[in-house]
Amino acid sequence: MIDLKKVTLEVVEIVKSVGLFIRNERENFNASSVEIKGLNDLVSYVDKTSEKMLIEKLASVVENSIFLAEESSIDSAHQLESEKYTWIIDPLDGTTNFVHGIPCYAISVALAYHNEIIVGVVYEVAKDECFYAFKQGGAFLNHKQIQVSNSINIQNSLIATGFPVNNFTKMEAYLKTLDYLIRNSHGVRRIGAASVDLCYLACGRVDAFFEYNLKPWDVAAGAIIVKEANGTVCDFNRGDNWLFGKEIIATNGLLKNEFETLISKNFN
Repeated sequence: MIDLKKVTLEVVEIVKSVGLFIRNERENFNASSVEIKGLNDLVSYVDKTSEKMLIEKLASVVENSIFLAEESSIDSAHQLESEKYTWIIDPLDGTTNFVHGIPCYAISVALAYHNEIIVGVVYEVAKDECFYAFKQGGAFLNHKQIQVSNSINIQNSLIATGFPVNNFTKMEAYLKTLDYLIRNSHGVRRIGAASVDLCYLACGRVDAFFEYNLKPWDVAAGAIIVKEANGTVCDFNRGDNWLFGKEIIATNGLLKNEFETLISKNFN
């Protein structure tokens, strides 16, 4: 096994260097350079250049590693090659925020081995906040260890989610859940980047998070950061298919039963 702490800290430096590129490009960004990948799905040269930079730099961190990346991978990928170290990359999570000048967008990098996420780094560029974790090593924000909150019920919790943007097949269940949470919690926040939602859960800013129609690169890094901060992660059926199953529930652990029951009941 590789030295996970050493690798993680190397990744931190890499994502910060690429984050500097993203920050500089935002200052003079022209929305006319935006491309449309699909309904409400945006991409720009910043995403593509960031991904190229990350792949070039990460390839030397772990020899013979392979990549699952948003802008260059086959979208139908549904499993990992267990014998290969695999980097799972979102070069700019929150592209829509970036394009519109809303300050929440991040680089998300995870490393998987034997079908398990073992390293996760999320760099929220605008706030210069770097969250990271490695297997059995704890979770950190700018080198200070973090933990999930101690909220014990939905009534006293702040919830994060992501609004459906191009898949509306579960809108009825989603709106039913949203209605309940708006009426019975401190509120619901839609930050616009799933990796950041998960990190905000890990450091106690929110207490639970759910979203559907997600890709592996949206959640891989954030999920291990949540777990290492003593939170929980599952799919809408309370199973383990959150990486490729396109849906995720994450909690501070104390809300696990109440929150998972609400989501699984409404969506199934």
